[in-house]
Amino acid sequence: MGNREDLMAGARRCLEEKGYLRTTVRDIAAAAGVSSAAIGYHFGSREALLNQALFAALDEWGEEVGSLRGAGETAEERYVDVWTRKVRSFTEQRWLWSASVEAFVHAQSSPGLLAVLAAGQRASRRQIAAQLRGVPEGEVAEADLRGLASVQMAVMTGVMTQWLTDPECAPDGREIVSGLRALADLLEGA
Repeated sequence: MGNREDLMAGARRCLEEKGYLRTTVRDIAAAAGVSSAAIGYHFGSREALLNQALFAALDEWGEEVGSLRGAGETAEERYVDVWTRKVRSFTEQRWLWSASVEAFVHAQSSPGLLAVLAAGQRASRRQIAAQLRGVPEGEVAEADLRGLASVQMAVMTGVMTQWLTDPECAPDGREIVSGLRALADLLEGA
């Protein structure tokens, strides 16, 4: 591996061990076995390197368990499976979700990071709506971006924060689907 790849690997190790906000330039350089100056040369800043390492890890997660295509015979069974895999990742990859939350908090004082996160959310909404509706991304209705996909993202963020803060009381895949069904029933009766 070259310095750039070593820095990405070192930044990921630091994210796993120290999180986003507590990782320093020295931490990354030591983990990568290169000089601190290499960070500026290859990435421009600590933040840019950490962002790339975090986004690469999120992309890996997306390929691994982020799909909204679950296993099962019915739509409900498939959706339970999707949530079961997501919940498992909240415990098995706790560092990833903690670092993500730290990055979201940091983005409030970093306009560049905020813009990148917002763009990522826009792209994710389209992908989520397309997967849930079973249509190509180009055929997603605007209403599904603002409604269906945004609600799916909100549920995921809420469930993830519950697993980070109080895993003993956080819902599993079946409970999430049951809760969504109960909400739908309440709306039906309203």
